[in-house]
Amino acid sequence: MPAALAFSVVAVCWLGFGLILVLGRRGAVKSESKRDTKSHLGFLLQGVAYGLCVAFHRTYFSPLLPMPKAAEEVVAALTMAIALGSEWFCFAAARMLGKQWALIARVIEDHELITRGPYAVVRNPIYLAMFGMLLATGLATARWQALVAGTFVFLVGSEVRIRSEERLLREAFGLQFADYARRVPAFFPRIPEHK
Repeated sequence: MPAALAFSVVAVCWLGFGLILVLGRRGAVKSESKRDTKSHLGFLLQGVAYGLCVAFHRTYFSPLLPMPKAAEEVVAALTMAIALGSEWFCFAAARMLGKQWALIARVIEDHELITRGPYAVVRNPIYLAMFGMLLATGLATARWQALVAGTFVFLVGSEVRIRSEERLLREAFGLQFADYARRVPAFFPRIPEHK
């Protein structure tokens, strides 16, 4: 049953995602030179988005919408690919941050502006990975209306967090961050242009 398999893969990815967050936090520097608590609101909104997808779930192991078996298999495969890709992207980004890892916006002593790895694709790869997990969770468990509402709330929360974080980074890195922000999109990767 494709929906049951997709549900199982998403559940396992959530366990991995949680492990990444816990282990990343353990290796992080505890003190910071500057913090922005406005990012808490964004974090709360992102949590509400996940809550919408979980609270307004459809019958477990059922497809998102009535669809032919072949379409159900395609959606299940897409769901699993999004979940696995999101977990990998989060792991790669958290690993790149190392001691700078944090759940809320902050700058630590000797903070380095990371611009390689996933940070060369988007400036906020962990938020993109979190969004991927929201989509995978919604595709695996939520009613479509809850997924749409959750997506909207998540994107608003992410915007709050991104603005809060980037305000600190602009203050800390000035022109270096401005140049990075010109080259690399904040959240959604750019589609490469064919020449």
